[in-house]
Amino acid sequence: MSRYRIQAVSNMSGVSTATLRAWERRYGVPTPARTASAYRLYSDEDVALVRRMRDLVAGGMAAAEAAQAVLEARGASVPLPTSDNDAFTDTRDRIVDAALRFDPERLEAEVAKALALGPAVAIFERALGPALEQIGDLWHAGKLTVAQEHLAAQILGTTLHHLLRLSQPAESTRRALLAGFSEEDHVLGLVGVGLRFCTWGFRVILLGPRTPPAAIARAVEALAPELVALTVSIPPAPPQARELVDAYADACRGTLWIVGGHGADPLRPFVEARGGLVAGDLNDLRTSIERTLAAQRRGRRAAPR
Repeated sequence: MSRYRIQAVSNMSGVSTATLRAWERRYGVPTPARTASAYRLYSDEDVALVRRMRDLVAGGMAAAEAAQAVLEARGASVPLPTSDNDAFTDTRDRIVDAALRFDPERLEAEVAKALALGPAVAIFERALGPALEQIGDLWHAGKLTVAQEHLAAQILGTTLHHLLRLSQPAESTRRALLAGFSEEDHVLGLVGVGLRFCTWGFRVILLGPRTPPAAIARAVEALAPELVALTVSIPPAPPQARELVDAYADACRGTLWIVGGHGADPLRPFVEARGGLVAGDLNDLRTSIERTLAAQRRGRRAAPR
């Protein structure tokens, strides 16, 4: 099961987060899963691969040869090295560098340039989302101040909300309601998920952080969304977890509901017991959403009138 964030893997292995990203891009060692918010999640096998490659490199082997050795030992093919200098990666690196230099004008300019790279989803998943993730890792590592992190989050957040507004499907009547758990402050990744929902034909209504169950209930009653997506970074303590999940399930009133974010997996038993979905791979999530919505429509048609 994939459960470790990149900073945790760095702490466990002694390999810097920058090196972990470089090994993944260049050699495919490892290839961690991604959450719905585009964050890396590493499994125990991934950690073992990192440690083996670390040891080989520390013993004098070139990184490319070490990658080939660990992948062949696992029976996997070795990917061709890829250039680090694609436009999305360059943009991400320049955004992070501007944040490190505490340069708001340059940060604004680099984020603005990102808007020309391609579709909104690609801009988020390949440039802005990874930049946010790396900035968060630097802040956790004490290499960025709170002020620098807040500045970057503000500028990137404004751009992401702009992209979300532009991405809304004009004719769709399907609505997706997105919000953070009652104690959740970090919802920029949820905006990125909203961009995905737009490509799936949903009009996204973003309620934002710290949305309690009572507010969700009022929004569901007034807006009649097809689904509700909630994000949580740090799950509540076990005594409160079931109670809070039950409150959100009741608030959704039979509407399909989804929980994602770094703190979602510990809540899985409670969420699934109440008929909700826990977000993982986005392609799998879309399949689950459409299957569940289709089953709900069949149920409504079959219900006696």
